[in-house]
Amino acid sequence: MDAEFTLKYGSETKNISVCGAASIETILPKEMSEIDDLQAAFLQAVTDGAIGSRPLREMVSPDDLVTIVVSDITRSWMRQDLIMPMLVEYLHKEAGVGYQQMTILIALGTHRPSSPEEMVRICSEEVCRKVKVVDHDCDADDLVTVGTTSRGTVVQVNPLVIGRKVIVLGGTVHHMMAGFGGGRKNILPGVAGRETIRQNHRRALDPEKAMSDARVGCCKLRDNPIHEDMAEAAGMVPVAYSLNLVVSSNGKHAGIFGGDLDAAWKASCDFQRACYEVPIDHQADIVICSTGGYPKDMNLYQGCKGMLNAMRALKPGGIMLWLCKCPEGGGAPDYFDWLTPLREDRLDAALRADFTIGGYIFYLTCEQLHLASHVYTLTELDAGLVRPMGIEASRDLSALMAKLDFTGKSVYVLPFAGSVVPVTE
Repeated sequence: MDAEFTLKYGSETKNISVCGAASIETILPKEMSEIDDLQAAFLQAVTDGAIGSRPLREMVSPDDLVTIVVSDITRSWMRQDLIMPMLVEYLHKEAGVGYQQMTILIALGTHRPSSPEEMVRICSEEVCRKVKVVDHDCDADDLVTVGTTSRGTVVQVNPLVIGRKVIVLGGTVHHMMAGFGGGRKNILPGVAGRETIRQNHRRALDPEKAMSDARVGCCKLRDNPIHEDMAEAAGMVPVAYSLNLVVSSNGKHAGIFGGDLDAAWKASCDFQRACYEVPIDHQADIVICSTGGYPKDMNLYQGCKGMLNAMRALKPGGIMLWLCKCPEGGGAPDYFDWLTPLREDRLDAALRADFTIGGYIFYLTCEQLHLASHVYTLTELDAGLVRPMGIEASRDLSALMAKLDFTGKSVYVLPFAGSVVPVTE
């Protein structure tokens, strides 16, 4: 069996030929209807379609100071720049809130600051002219402590989400640690302090064994200690309204869910699950996957999501070809610092002693890469640098293809591996 595929790689595409395979199957998101009239869908989400809440105009008054929390540039694929102008104008015209009473807070978590150009891409040029836009700083000295969760996480947050009406605008996707992104993640880690984030995220490690906690991971919410801790922490911030976006694989909005922080987000999770969780009845000998192109593969910290999802479809000891450009390298400042304890066979102990978010993403990536016999990766990452992780890297697709023998093998192809989650029965 032969087939040709075109997969995204950064802002480019790459053509791949599969020849002589016993079977070839493409794992794609389920077909979803895209929103034709975005303005009408937005209005429905803030009025009659409000989930678990009164309409937005009843949650905000003309005298209020308003903070709009929005996801950072790594989530720009959700096209919040198309929604933000509608939200700002609705607050101004329908709720009587002056532009000068609004502040947009970019929920960076521990990510790098936004450039002025990225702020425009996140919020739109129109909004940036009218409303103050600022980055969250997880290391700021004016963070406010709002409580401690039952698991012991001390919750510190940006002062702009205290004593103001808070509206969150984010996207719902599957998440490698928290089960699903969006919702409560706009607060923790979005606008939380570094130590708060560290205390929450370190729960990804098994409390007794040198491995990730099996309760933590993509699709998992029930008994997931990271998710439950996040939700408890987010409940300490009085969010007035939330908007949760789901986009199709074409990058078009497919759903907008507005209302209560938890209820509207859970509705968006159900929608996301129905579209992006794809049942499979077997695992394949070879998996070919693309994280999904820019910005999903802008760095390894973000781009590893494609490999993590695709690994679900691969037989233990199978072979993967993974397209993940990573022009920004590791992504997290400390990402490749963890190569030293990895080479010295003390990665688990080192991470437990000095936990960082970048360190855990590195840990999880290595943990999953070693489930395969070979992971051939088309990338701009330095081949020697990432070899200890289990990545066999090259910038030459033909060189990687020469290593693959499809004869008589079962093959899966995941063009949107950063979003699609194969689920075994």
